Amino acid sequence: MRQRPASARTSPPSAALDAAGHPALLLVDGVSSIGSMDFRMDEWGVDVAVTGSQKGFMLPAGLAIVAFSPKALAATETATLRRCFFDVRDMGRSQAAGGFPYTPPVGLLNGLKLATGLLLAEGLDNVFARHRRIADGVRAAVAAWGLELCAERADIRSDTVSAIRTPVGFDATRIVTHAAQVYDVAFGVGLGDVAGKVFRIGHLGALTDVMALSGVAAAEMAMVDLGLDVRLGSGVAAAQEVYRRTAAADLRAAA
Repeated sequence: MRQRPASARTSPPSAALDAAGHPALLLVDGVSSIGSMDFRMDEWGVDVAVTGSQKGFMLPAGLAIVAFSPKALAATETATLRRCFFDVRDMGRSQAAGGFPYTPPVGLLNGLKLATGLLLAEGLDNVFARHRRIADGVRAAVAAWGLELCAERADIRSDTVSAIRTPVGFDATRIVTHAAQVYDVAFGVGLGDVAGKVFRIGHLGALTDVMALSGVAAAEMAMVDLGLDVRLGSGVAAAQEVYRRTAAADLRAAA
């Protein structure tokens, strides 16, 4: 297993709260990152982390995975917000007795056991490195197309999904619709303020270089079909260069 890379952060996310002496809890939405990118709940002072079964854990949607720090668990005892189904205390009491507070999603829980086994067998550092290199290939493709990522700085770019800006005046959702209807490939639309301005390529989970290349090729064909100034094959070739180069480096390291 590769050595865990040093965190890119110079200070943990909780540092601002600690410096201010503020009692607020630090909550992290890790749906698109946990299981695919380095995440250190205790080291970073995270109080509540949430992820789902459908992305890094390679399962159908439907299972929420939530972790609480001791501070967050203590807060559940004094919180005054009315809650029933989402009361984590019910979950804790049932788990302590070896049970589940509601009808358990047995299929998803069995799948989660298998998925976590696969991740641990690969080695988490290897999982994180694989996502980084696949993301690097997608980012190289975007540059070859002459387009830009929504995340402007390299240090905030995700290794699990890339939101790609389309030229001003072009509805990016057309790419998603066209790719689904013509090539049977699903991309993500832009949400909120970037609706119609970006489309998203997900590159996480049980993914290989070759699988990522098929997604890049589909996006490329859709954009060319719709008249964008993209040269067919340019993004695929750029991604191939990244994957060929990094695959050779991995082989040398293994030897």
